[in-house]
Amino acid sequence: MSESKQLAGKHVLLGLSGGIACYKSAELVRLLVKAGATVQVVMSEAAQAFITPITLQALSGRSVYTDQWDAREANNMAHINLSREADAMLVAPASADFIAKLAQGRADDLLSLTALARPTERCPLLVAPAMNREMWLHPATQRNVLQIQADGASVLGPGNGEQACGETGDGRMLEAEELRDALIAFFQPKLLAGKTVLITAGPTFEPIDPVRGITNLSSGKMGFAIARAAAEAGAAVTLVAGPVHLPTPAGVRRIDVQTAQQMHDTVLPLASSHQIFVATAAVADWRPAQTNAHKIKKDGKKISPVFELTENPDILAAVAALPKGPFCVGFAAESQDLARHAREKLDRKKVPLIVGNLGPATFGRDDNALLLVDAQGERELPHNDKLSLARDLVREIAERLTEKR
Repeated sequence: MSESKQLAGKHVLLGLSGGIACYKSAELVRLLVKAGATVQVVMSEAAQAFITPITLQALSGRSVYTDQWDAREANNMAHINLSREADAMLVAPASADFIAKLAQGRADDLLSLTALARPTERCPLLVAPAMNREMWLHPATQRNVLQIQADGASVLGPGNGEQACGETGDGRMLEAEELRDALIAFFQPKLLAGKTVLITAGPTFEPIDPVRGITNLSSGKMGFAIARAAAEAGAAVTLVAGPVHLPTPAGVRRIDVQTAQQMHDTVLPLASSHQIFVATAAVADWRPAQTNAHKIKKDGKKISPVFELTENPDILAAVAALPKGPFCVGFAAESQDLARHAREKLDRKKVPLIVGNLGPATFGRDDNALLLVDAQGERELPHNDKLSLARDLVREIAERLTEKR
C-alpha cells in the first residue's frame, strides 16, 4: 500500500474541544483525508470560538456536528449514530475540562455524549491533550489522565515546547503529522506485543583526523523504518543509530553513536536483554589503525598519505554467538550477485535470516526491494516504500518467532 493511503477504508470521528490548538486540527483533517480516511468532525461549543465549522466542513467534505439536538438525524440521536460507523474516535485537542468530563463520565454536550455512548469494543477512544503546562501538571489533570487510561483511552502526547500563553513546557498538542502517524500506528496489528527489539541503523564514521573519515552512503532510512514498524507492532524498541539526520520514530528509544567500535560497545551489553536483533547498519569493516590528532596537511610534494587499516569488530556475529542471544536478522547491502553474497553471509554469521538489498540502488532513497535468505531458500519482498517493506519484514519476523516456539 502506498504510504499516502495508509488509512484507506478507515472512518475517523474527530472531536474538537476548546483550545487554541484547534488550528492544528484543520491540518489534521487534511492529512487524514489525504491518507485515505473519511473524517466526521464533532465540535464543542468552546471549540467554535477558535475555529469555524465551515473550515472543517470544507476540509473533511462532511457537515460538522455541533449540537446534541441536531435535527438532521431522523431519530435525533447524533451521539449514538456518529460513533456506530467509526473505526476510532480521536479528540484533538482534548482540553483539561474535556479530560475531566471523560474521567467523571459526564455527558452534557454532543462531544462528551458521543464519547460516552460509543461502543468501546468497536470504536476505541484516542485523546490528544492540549493545555497550559501548569494545567497539565496539576494533580487533578494527572489523576484524570490515569483514570481515562484505566477506562481504555489511549493518550497521545502531549508534546513539549512553546505555548500560546508564552510559557514553555509540557502540554502542547502533538503536531498534525504526529497525530496522523499515531493513528496509523494504532491500526497496525500488534504482532510483536510484549517483545523487545534492538536495531542498528545508518552508517558508521571512522575518523582519519578531526575533519576526515571513512564512511558510506547509508541514510539509515530502512533501519528507522523498521524501528517505526516494530514500535507500531507493539514492541519495545531500542535503536542504535550511526550519524544520520532522521527524526526518532515515536515510542522508540534512540542511542546515537559514531564509530563501529562505539556501536559494538553499545549493542553487546543490550543484546541479551532483547528478544530480537535487527542489524541494518552499514558498519565500516575497517578503521584507521591510528587517528591523527590534527588535520593532515598537504606538504606540497603531491605525495598521498598512506593509512594502515585495522578490522572493526563484527557486531552481528558477536550477538549471534551469545549463549542466550536474541533472534538475529542481518542485512547484506551488495552491489552485485546479491543472492550469493547474502547466502555466504548467512553461513558466515550463523544467523537464521539475512535480508539482502542492492546498496547503490537504495542508499538515500525512500523505496527499496528486499531478498529474504534463510536455510530453506530465498524469497523476494518486491519493490515498495521502505515503511511498507519494514512492516512486511516485521510480519515475517513475528511469524518465525511463532514457529520457533
